[in-house]
Amino acid sequence: MQDYINDFERWKAEFEFSIPIKIRFSETDMYGHVNNVSAFIYFEEARIDFLYTIGLHELIQKDGGAVIVADQQCDYHRQMFFYQRIKLFVKVNHIGTTSFNLHYLALNERKQVTLTGRGRMVYVNATSSKPKPLTLQMKELLSAKEKPKTDSLK
Repeated sequence: MQDYINDFERWKAEFEFSIPIKIRFSETDMYGHVNNVSAFIYFEEARIDFLYTIGLHELIQKDGGAVIVADQQCDYHRQMFFYQRIKLFVKVNHIGTTSFNLHYLALNERKQVTLTGRGRMVYVNATSSKPKPLTLQMKELLSAKEKPKTDSLK
């Protein structure tokens, strides 16, 4: 299993937030299956919806900051094809001083795992692009969605 997951069934059960995604033709390759780059687009779509839903995006705008992706990992478990529908889940896994980690899980229509992933988001000053501390209110919003850290080695 991936180095960021210890107990897969427990890790999977901790997800609450999800968005539906219908795979578009433009996301497939000449063999008809989803191009590996598309997974990161799905992660982005889910991440943005998640940050808006919990209210973090509004706080970031008011504070004059921005969230950037520092690193991202995707593990491919099952092929996906044009016009399939997946459910993309997101959860907070760790909150640091200037960053937080998100984990991702994609399930197909049969509830089979197609993708898993993780990524570190860094909060930065929108003008200088230098990391800045997450505010207490931001940490509180993220903490309300944070899952136990026992599954993360990072």
